[in-house]
Amino acid sequence: MARTETDRCPGVLAVHQAADGGLARVRVPGGRLTAQQLEVLRVAAADLGDGRLELTSRGNVQIRALDADGPRELSDRLFVAGLLPSIAHERVRNILASPLSGLDEESRYDVLPVVTALDRGLCANPGLAELPGRFLFALDDGRGDLADVQADVAVRALDDRAAVLSLGSRHVRVGWADVPDLMLAAAEAFLAVCDQEWRIAEVEDGEQQILKGLGLQADEMADSRATKVTAGVHGSALVVTVPLGSLTQEQAAVLVGVADEVRVTPWRSVVVPAGVTGLEDVGLVTTPESVWDGVTACAGRPGCAKALADVRADATRSMPTFARDGRRVHWSGCERRCGKPADGFVDVVAVSNGYLVDGVRV
Repeated sequence: MARTETDRCPGVLAVHQAADGGLARVRVPGGRLTAQQLEVLRVAAADLGDGRLELTSRGNVQIRALDADGPRELSDRLFVAGLLPSIAHERVRNILASPLSGLDEESRYDVLPVVTALDRGLCANPGLAELPGRFLFALDDGRGDLADVQADVAVRALDDRAAVLSLGSRHVRVGWADVPDLMLAAAEAFLAVCDQEWRIAEVEDGEQQILKGLGLQADEMADSRATKVTAGVHGSALVVTVPLGSLTQEQAAVLVGVADEVRVTPWRSVVVPAGVTGLEDVGLVTTPESVWDGVTACAGRPGCAKALADVRADATRSMPTFARDGRRVHWSGCERRCGKPADGFVDVVAVSNGYLVDGVRV
């Protein structure tokens, strides 16, 4: 691999220098955080950053406004908490999983043990530390909630025996026992065939090259069913929307106290046990009827120097104005559209003289 462009995806040590200071992205494979780990992140945000925890579109957590010494102190705290098992691999542990896996009747197979095996195998392979920070693994429990995330290597459950391994538009039926090794082998094969590319989709005939290298033949049709996970009760779980994906100190502290584990979703929400109360009192959303369910935004001003507006403040004032027709809404401070959903969303973009909504000036 001979890329000429530096991989700018933020990590814990390789932070992004934003207008408000260093931005560290903490990878959370499968979105799973113990209460103790969430508390470590909460306190770190208070001590080292601006106090907030940002939830990302890949189910990770960001801390903003770090000073020059912040990354080292943060990495030390995360290592002790078990959130940084490999310094070399910290930016490549990009593993999404269905947040409700194993928690409701829509889950065909609990993929979270597979996430654990995949993450361990990834960190144990020195060569895979060379993966780009944009490379993404995804494990869908069969409900189709990750159908639109555009992962490089994706697996979707058929039942408790078999799954479909997908590389873009090519699909192969596989057994669960083989899934972690096959996903890792696909990543190794990508490194063998890529040059300047960051994603499998960017490599000419990359999907076929990788399948051939794995000794596999595409033969399985993908399940076209895609579902959305909204706020509210799902089986034994409660999905809680975090307005604009930004957890305050008070909100994070409440979440620490209500469950042994919290799952961060790719939709800036969290999963806690059903029956938890008191979340609305701190501004979290527990029902799908809220205008905040499915609404996201980039950092905007003043945190981002490229932003043309304080999109979070504007979204808070104006969100009820925009009809969604079931689509997600994403507010962007500039044309880069950082953090936008994969597709099918209302596109609100700041321009020099206001906003464009799906390309129309408002």
